[in-house]
Amino acid sequence: GVLPSNTCFRKMNFEYFDSFSHFLFTVKPFLNQEEYQRTEDIVKKFKNGIGKELHEKLLERAKSRRNWLEDWWLNVAYLDLRISTQIHCNIGGPSPCVEHCWPPKEGTQIERACINTWHTLKFWDLLRKEKVPVERSLDEVLDMNQFRMIFCTCKIPGVTRDSISHYFKTEAEGECPSHLVVLCRGRVFAFDAIHEGNMLTPPEIFRQLTHIQKTCHSEPDGPGLAALTSSERTKWAELREYLINLDPKNSTLLEKIQRSLFAICLDDSSPHATPENYTEVVSRLTLGGDPTVRWGDKSYSSIFFSNGIFSAFCDHSPFDAMALISMSHYTEKNILENEGKWKGSNTVRDIPWPEELVFTVDQKIINEIGYAKEVYYKKVSDLQLVHYAFTSFGKALIKKQKFHPDTFVQLAIQLAYYKCHGRPGCCYETAMTRRFYHGRTETIRSCTMEAVEWCKSMLDPSESTYQRLQLMYQAFAKHNKMRSSCENGKGFDRHLLGLLLIAQEQGLPVPELYMDNAFTVSGGGGNFVLSTSLTGYTRFNGGAVPMVEHGYGFFYSIRDDRIVTNCSSWKSCPETDAEVLCRTVYQCLQDMIQLTIAAQL
Repeated sequence: GVLPSNTCFRKMNFEYFDSFSHFLFTVKPFLNQEEYQRTEDIVKKFKNGIGKELHEKLLERAKSRRNWLEDWWLNVAYLDLRISTQIHCNIGGPSPCVEHCWPPKEGTQIERACINTWHTLKFWDLLRKEKVPVERSLDEVLDMNQFRMIFCTCKIPGVTRDSISHYFKTEAEGECPSHLVVLCRGRVFAFDAIHEGNMLTPPEIFRQLTHIQKTCHSEPDGPGLAALTSSERTKWAELREYLINLDPKNSTLLEKIQRSLFAICLDDSSPHATPENYTEVVSRLTLGGDPTVRWGDKSYSSIFFSNGIFSAFCDHSPFDAMALISMSHYTEKNILENEGKWKGSNTVRDIPWPEELVFTVDQKIINEIGYAKEVYYKKVSDLQLVHYAFTSFGKALIKKQKFHPDTFVQLAIQLAYYKCHGRPGCCYETAMTRRFYHGRTETIRSCTMEAVEWCKSMLDPSESTYQRLQLMYQAFAKHNKMRSSCENGKGFDRHLLGLLLIAQEQGLPVPELYMDNAFTVSGGGGNFVLSTSLTGYTRFNGGAVPMVEHGYGFFYSIRDDRIVTNCSSWKSCPETDAEVLCRTVYQCLQDMIQLTIAAQL
C-alpha cells in the first residue's frame, strides 16, 4: 500500500561527536591553516559547552515525535522563504516521450494531454486504493508519505510564513476531491475527472479540453490571475487577502484551485526539443514560461505545449523529486506500452461541460498582475539553463570499470568546477532519507579534501597516471562512505540545523559556530555554490535554479548509455556560465574514463 505506516521505521540516531568531526573535515578545503585552527577552537568550545545543552533539548524533542525534523524542515527550507518560490524553489522537467513515441508535432497538444492526464489519473486511483508498490532501497522499505502530497495539495501564501493545504485521502480514509483545473490564455476552468462513479476516458477528457481551448481561442484572454503566484510571498499573501475581501466568491474559487487533483496548463508556446537537447523546453518554457498559465503553488502541474511536448512543474515544499519521478515513470511506461495511443472505447458520455472560474478583479489587481509579470520576466530572462545529453557512455561502462555511477559524476562536477574557477566549490548533493519515518533529505558535501587532492593531481602535468588513479580511488571511497552515512541518518547538516533551531526556540543568541566564516564558505546556511542531485537511473530529468547568486544548479540522470544533465546559473553573475561548466563536466567525464582505461593497459 501507499502508506506502510505500520512499518517500524528507524529513528534518527545522531552521534553527537561525529557531527562535529565530520563538519571539520568538510570545511578544510576552504580554509588556510590559521583559519582552520580558529574554526577548530570554535567547534571545540561549542561541542563542550552550549552545544551539549542544545543536544539534550533536541533529544527531548525527538522523544515526543516520530520525526523531530519534519515540521522544522518544511518551515525553514520552504515555507519561511519570502522570495518568489515559483522561480527560486519550484522544480520542473520534460517528459522524455520525445525520444520514443511523441516527437514534436503541431496540433497534438490536446490529443497527448488527454492520454497523459488519463494515465496520471490512473496513478491517483492506485494511490487512493493503496496499491502503489512500496519502494525499497536494497532490503529496506522506504517511506511513501510524499506520494500523498502529489495530488490535491497547494501552498497558501502567508504574510510571514506560508502553509500547505492538503486534501488527498485514500479510499479507506474517505472522500477525496476529484476535479482538475485547466489554465489557458489567462483563464481558469475546472471539471470533474469522475462521472457517475467512473473515471473520464481520454476521449471524454479530449472533449473537455477541446471545449476549453476553443472558448479561449475565440474570446479575449483572461486577466491572468495565476501570475500573482510568481510574486514574492508576502506580496502574494496580501493580494490574496485583498482578492478575498473584494468578493467572498473569490475565496470559493481559490479553494477550488487549491483542492484540485492537479493543474493542466495549456501553453501556446512551441518548444524545440531533441533526444540530445531539451534546453529550451526546460529553461525557457517550463521553469521560465508564461506565468499566466502556471499556478506556481500547486504541488503538481502538467504543462502541455502546442506541439505536443509536455513537462511537469511542481512546488517543491510538499515532496522531493523522486516521488514525482516514480509517478512519471509509471505514466511514461504505460504510454509506451500503448504506443502513445488510446486503445479503449471512443464513446463519450453526456458529462457536464467545464466550469470557468471567473474571479472578481478590479483595477488594482489588474495593475498588480501586470507588475508581477514584468518582475517575473525580468528575473527569468537572467536564468541561463542548459539541458544536454552526454552520449559517449553511461552507467554500463562506469560499472564495468567498477565505479559507483553517481560518485563518478559527482567527482566530474568537482573537477570541472576546479578547472573553471581555479578553486574548490562547496557542493550540496541530495541524499534521500526515506528509510526513516517521513524522511526527506540529508546533505552529502561532495567537496572533500580527497576530491580536492585528486583535482589538483589532474591539473598537474607532472603527476603520473598511477598517482592520479590512487587519489581518485581515495576520493571515490570517501564519497561512497559519506553517501551511505547520510542515507542511514548519520549526516550532520540536519543535526547542526536542529541545534540552531533549538537555540532560536529557547530565545538564545545564535551560537558562534553558525556566525563563523567557515560555516558559510563551506555551504552552511544554504550557501552551497554547487547545488546538485541525481534524479535517478530512469529517462526522467529536471532542474531548478542555483542556491546562491554566484552558484550553479546541476541535476543529472544516469542511463546505461548516456548521462543527461541540466545545469543552471544566473547570467548577471560574471563568474558563472552554465554552458561552460556543462561542457567542462563532459570533458572531465572523458578524462576520468580514459584514466581508468589507461590504468588497465
